[in-house]
Amino acid sequence: MENRTLHIALIGDYDPQVTAHQAIPVALGMAAEHAKLDVQFQWLATDHISGDTALEEFDGFWCVPASPYRDMDGALRAIRFARVQQRPFLGTCGGFQHAVLEYARNVLGWEDAEHGETSPEATRALLTPLTCSLVEAVDSIHLVEGSLLAKAYEKAEIREGYRCRYGVNPEFERALLSQQLCAVGHDSSGDLRAVELRGHPFFVATLFQPERAALNGVLPPLVSALVEVCARLNGPERSNSG
Repeated sequence: MENRTLHIALIGDYDPQVTAHQAIPVALGMAAEHAKLDVQFQWLATDHISGDTALEEFDGFWCVPASPYRDMDGALRAIRFARVQQRPFLGTCGGFQHAVLEYARNVLGWEDAEHGETSPEATRALLTPLTCSLVEAVDSIHLVEGSLLAKAYEKAEIREGYRCRYGVNPEFERALLSQQLCAVGHDSSGDLRAVELRGHPFFVATLFQPERAALNGVLPPLVSALVEVCARLNGPERSNSG
C-alpha cells in the first residue's frame, strides 16, 4: 500500500525561543526519516481553534509545552477531538497538564477542575505546583510493563528531562486514575509523570519533554511511536468524516 502524507497538528502557541518548540520539528523529521514516511506538521495556535477548525484533517495531534496557552478552551477542544475520535495523541509538559484537565472535565464530569497556574484559588485545582520544580532537571522514570510508553522505549527504566513547574495535585490523583486514565510512569520519588488512556489506540501524555533528545541528534522513541501509529491507523482509505 502506498504511503500517503501524514498530517500532525501541534496544539500550542509557537514561540521560537522555547527549546521544546525548536526540538519538535527536528524530532518529527527524524521520526519521519526513520519510518520512511512523509510527515507534515501544522501549528494550531490555541486562540485560533474553534468549532470551525477542520481538526478532522489531521492524522495525529501533539499538545506541546509552553503553557499557559493563549486560549485554554481552544487547546482543550483539540484534545477532546483527539480523545473522542480515537486519533493518535501525544501531550508533553503543558500538553500532559491539559490532557489531564480535559479528561477530568469531560469524562469524570469535574466541571470545576482548573489549572492552578491560571486559577490558583480554584476549589478543584487539578494541576498544582510541584513540590520540587522540575526546571532543567533530569530524572529516572519507571515505566509500567506493557504500556505504550514502555513498548516505545523498549525498556522499563528511562531518563528524561523536564522544564515544568506543575503536576497533578495529589489530592485528586486517586480519583483521577480510577477509570480509563492509567498511570504508566513514575519518577524516582514515586510521583506521577506519565499517563495513558485505556481503550484508545494511542493517547499518551508525559510531564517530561522527550522531544528535547532530538536537539542532541537522538531520535525520541515516543515521537517515533506517534508517527508509526498515525501511519498504521490512517491509511489512504481512511474517511475524513471525523
